[in-house]
Amino acid sequence: VAPPTSTQPSTASEAPSPADRPAPGTLVAVNDVVRSLALFVLAALAEIGGAWLVWQGVREHRGWIWIGAGVIALGLYGFVATLQPDAHFGRILAAYGGVFVAGSLLWGTAMDGFRPDRYDVTGSLICLLGVAVIMYSPRAA
Repeated sequence: VAPPTSTQPSTASEAPSPADRPAPGTLVAVNDVVRSLALFVLAALAEIGGAWLVWQGVREHRGWIWIGAGVIALGLYGFVATLQPDAHFGRILAAYGGVFVAGSLLWGTAMDGFRPDRYDVTGSLICLLGVAVIMYSPRAA
């Protein structure tokens, strides 16, 4: 039987050695980025959709069922945000703000016939760049 290598612990309870961990300042793992992006999309659908449902219930006089569905969706948004791989509340919510900006313009286009102008598009792209910097920049461990 060959002895375990440094990248393969000898038992399931043995922690990886420091050599197995990414070096400080390395990029975020691709699977964490994909998971994070999917959660941002899901959060945007829940929050923007929930706010839209409340808006429809109140401003368009569609009633309490629309408002109630919106409140439930907004609560789901709060839960989805907790599933992000990063553990820092402030970072997650700050980055989500940029996703919210872009997602709101897309939602308005799809659901209300809103036509963003070049400044709306430019601003939302700047916000998404901010999301990338906040969430996915290399950081020391």
